[in-house]
Amino acid sequence: MIDIKNISTHCTRSEFVGKAVLDTIGLVISGIDDTLLKEMNIGTKYHCLGLFSSRTGAAGQLTALDDAVKATNTEVLSIELPRDTKGWGGHGNYIVLGGTDVSDVRHAISMALELTNKNAGEVYISESGHLEFAYSASAGQVLNKAFGVPMGEAFGFMAGSPAAIGLVMADTAMKSASLSIAKYMTPDKGTSHSNEVILAVAGDASAAKTAVLNARQIGLELLIAMAAIETRGTIFIKKILTFASGIHIIINGKFKKQIFGIIGNGTSFWMVMNNTNL
Repeated sequence: MIDIKNISTHCTRSEFVGKAVLDTIGLVISGIDDTLLKEMNIGTKYHCLGLFSSRTGAAGQLTALDDAVKATNTEVLSIELPRDTKGWGGHGNYIVLGGTDVSDVRHAISMALELTNKNAGEVYISESGHLEFAYSASAGQVLNKAFGVPMGEAFGFMAGSPAAIGLVMADTAMKSASLSIAKYMTPDKGTSHSNEVILAVAGDASAAKTAVLNARQIGLELLIAMAAIETRGTIFIKKILTFASGIHIIINGKFKKQIFGIIGNGTSFWMVMNNTNL
């Protein structure tokens, strides 16, 4: 029997590229088995594959991959959003890239991991639900494939759980700026039955950013209201910020720096991933 205690946490396998926040891993297969490749239903053009997958979130990671693919000689082959978020109401992600040169594919995955750590979108998770937001000034092939955003147009993304919060955010976003809907997703439409409403919008950069910011504002207010009910009237996220040094949530205005942290008192918690894009 294998003794897992003897397996190092510093993986030296050639397939391993690295890891990032939100339980994200990046891998490369330099020459995929032909029979398996046919079963994957991603075409047989590329035998060198880059694999990128997270337990939590998708839009921030997809935005990171979008920039990575733009900068390398690679192509996105498939995008899946599994039911996950480690038991919460949302999704994770599983993306496959292809390329003819293993160094290009490895570089794309490495770059995407780095960008995910730096700019992984905004994810807020509490016991009541979660919110996720992302923005890109210019969509490339990954965002086009994932959400149908026209290449070169700005991209805005919002997801809210429970799903009712997501719909209110989507409505607020569409009323706040002139944008087109690239993709609308619900628990029974376009997701793996996750408890979310997701909206991806396309259009002018300023309008897309305004829409996401307004959606974020109302989404946080609604999710915090749910947390206040759970903690018998105390808005828990505000309470714990008094002793959580270095973590700042700015509801009105822009975030000034990228922060990652888990804050809580042992009975409830919020996980906050702040983004410099917005």
